[in-house]
Amino acid sequence: MTKLNFWNSTWALDEKQCPCDIHFLDYLDENGIKGCNIFHMGTGSHHIVGLRTASNGTNNQVLAITASRDEYAAYIDLLIDNPRLGFSYKAYFGDLYQTDARLLPTLDYATLFHAGEYRTSENDKYGALTDEQVGLVLAEKLNPGGEMHFYTGSFAYDVAKRVGESLVAKRGFSDAGTYKSLHIFRKPKA
Repeated sequence: MTKLNFWNSTWALDEKQCPCDIHFLDYLDENGIKGCNIFHMGTGSHHIVGLRTASNGTNNQVLAITASRDEYAAYIDLLIDNPRLGFSYKAYFGDLYQTDARLLPTLDYATLFHAGEYRTSENDKYGALTDEQVGLVLAEKLNPGGEMHFYTGSFAYDVAKRVGESLVAKRGFSDAGTYKSLHIFRKPKA
């Protein structure tokens, strides 16, 4: 019997080793981003993206995915202790590579900071999408002018960069450059 490929660990916030979540929050703050829908890959047990956007008055909404049971349990505990969090931050447990556009809202931002890091042949056993296919699914849900962000410090950044290049070639995205450790690709406005 084939089982779901999940991550049997958790990630605490370690800005020195993996600053992408903090850099994304800095980007949102510095650009005055408000009232936007965000898809976030990889919650970490810290859930900093969802927590910060829920508390900073920006009215941003975050839908996040984790493939870690422990990170999902941490989200459940956060929600039990702070039910208001559930109005603007939803996290779910699952395999990113089973993303179905029919289940997603329209988005303004999507983060694929860990693209390529966890996709293995185990995903193939149940017909999971590739990293490029996930990027293209999310691209279809992005509003015109929306952005997809990748983490340049990832050990699999070569995969993420190829996904970004595919967005440019197949969906007309522009390479919007970098911000701190992030590489940004922008969907055309029309």
